[in-house]
Amino acid sequence: MLGIFGRLPRSVRRFAIRRMTPSFRVGAMCFVQRDDGALLFVRHAYRRNWGVPGGLLHRGEEPAAAARREAHEEIGVDVQLAADPVVIFDARARRIDVVYACRLAGSDSEAIRPASAEILEARWFPRQELPDLQVETRNALRRLELPPS
Repeated sequence: MLGIFGRLPRSVRRFAIRRMTPSFRVGAMCFVQRDDGALLFVRHAYRRNWGVPGGLLHRGEEPAAAARREAHEEIGVDVQLAADPVVIFDARARRIDVVYACRLAGSDSEAIRPASAEILEARWFPRQELPDLQVETRNALRRLELPPS
């Protein structure tokens, strides 16, 4: 079977592989931390609980670039990625999240405001007073090793 498959035109092999293998959505998430340890969370217009800036990667986009782009699009700030990301794989949801710990890059932490219609609110929360978080956000926060405040 593999011999026959190998003799098929390349375009046919690619089509077959894409149809037979599972596809996954890949997103980037930004956990933005202030110097005092507080974390920035956002309330999306289309979700019930709080989350973090983030979203799906564009075709050909690197995860780090997507994380910076999403932070800028959603809350209008530039962020510095503080460490290597944590990658979270959810086979059931067919989802891969690339999760970054971030710091603001020269922005005033008190001037954080929604910069997109998809964000209703953006607020800083001390670690001991976190709001009700989206499932993906809560799971990512558990896996991400943020430096202590």
